[in-house]
Amino acid sequence: MLTISNVNKTFNEGTVNEKIALRNINLHLAPGDFVTVIGSNGAGKSTLMNAISGGYIPDTGTIKIAEQMVTKWNEHNRASLIGRVFQDPMAGTAPNMTIEENLAIAYSRGKKRRLGLGVTSKKRALFQERLRMLDQGLENRLKTKVGFLSGGQRQALSLLMATFTNPKILLLDEHTAALDPKRAALIVDLTLKVVNENKLTTLMVTHNMEQALNMGNRLLMLHDGSIILDIPQEKKSQMTTNDLLRAFEEARGGEKLTEDRYILA
Repeated sequence: MLTISNVNKTFNEGTVNEKIALRNINLHLAPGDFVTVIGSNGAGKSTLMNAISGGYIPDTGTIKIAEQMVTKWNEHNRASLIGRVFQDPMAGTAPNMTIEENLAIAYSRGKKRRLGLGVTSKKRALFQERLRMLDQGLENRLKTKVGFLSGGQRQALSLLMATFTNPKILLLDEHTAALDPKRAALIVDLTLKVVNENKLTTLMVTHNMEQALNMGNRLLMLHDGSIILDIPQEKKSQMTTNDLLRAFEEARGGEKLTEDRYILA
């Protein structure tokens, strides 16, 4: 479903600010894989997500999604293949538009534009049906502007919008990091429900080691632009967060991980 081959990305090449963000990345996700990704700040996690989504074009290497070579495609051209939820609940939705207007935009993602009503009675019924799955009462608030929703409600809506058309790849970019523990737990449960029901191939970046261990069937560790560990389900299901910390430190040559948010996760 997703194949990344020998991808490299460097910013400000040849200057004092040169930063190698991705180093010879090779990664394959089979249909239905749910891969969690962890790594310290600057490890290349966001750059990897942006390379997949089309936000950045790799300097070298190729990216294939659902057997289509998309390496040179921009974000707009990849929109029909990819769904993405960002860390910031304010991103991914239009706060000055209503819930149904946001859903109408998501519904038309990747499709040819036609003249006509943005929200028809048929679409409204579909929106209500899908919103009911979130168990947030949003199916009765279609005319509410998204800016009036709580962070958790907006992130739940973003998740629904990202998966509305069953994308080939779902990218979750630390999508619970900005939420309080209660709302984060709710979004985790919704994520598992939506991913499992739709059998979505998913790549999820997280700073929470428990999430990385408990969610998905595979775990990647990034450091300094490289994938330093690729842990399959049978191994990670037996690991604790302390095991993961030790594995991370060993893969980094014994260097201690000092970021509090990882240690406390």
